[in-house]
Amino acid sequence: MECAMSQPLPGQRAGKVLMILAWVAGLFLATRLFGLWEERQYNPNAEMLSQHGDGYIEVRLASNRQGHFVGTARINDREVPFMIDTGATDVAVPGEVADELGLERGLPVTLNTANGRVQGFRTRLERLQLGDIVLNDVRALVTPSLEGREVLLGMSAMKQLEFTQRGGTLLLRQTTQ
Repeated sequence: MECAMSQPLPGQRAGKVLMILAWVAGLFLATRLFGLWEERQYNPNAEMLSQHGDGYIEVRLASNRQGHFVGTARINDREVPFMIDTGATDVAVPGEVADELGLERGLPVTLNTANGRVQGFRTRLERLQLGDIVLNDVRALVTPSLEGREVLLGMSAMKQLEFTQRGGTLLLRQTTQ
């Protein structure tokens, strides 16, 4: 009796390949969706909605899981991630982001931060936009030692707005009169 080796049928081989491709595609999509969900948890204000009233513009920010108010703003018409930092005197722009925005590095200054003393450079933002709120000629600092891409919105910007925090919401209001 002869022993014949069974060869998989052409359809079986193609089925196995398609099954592997389906699993790879499914894992890729699951990873992608989880990444988008995680980003939304960190930055719940990627798209800020504005409300216009009689003589004011309001923007509501939701806090993220860590209790920070982060979002996406526009500096000189370019999108940048930001975090509200009422403990900072000025808007602080990481060096790499400042270079991308073409910000001039003016007079050097020594900054006192939570991590100690660091060097920074004075600059100005022609236009800072949060939703429909627009601030012009905002004092800022280029901070080369600031890690990451997040711009810290300090009091040089925040003092131009009324703001109220209740629970996990920060209401920013710009009067237009």
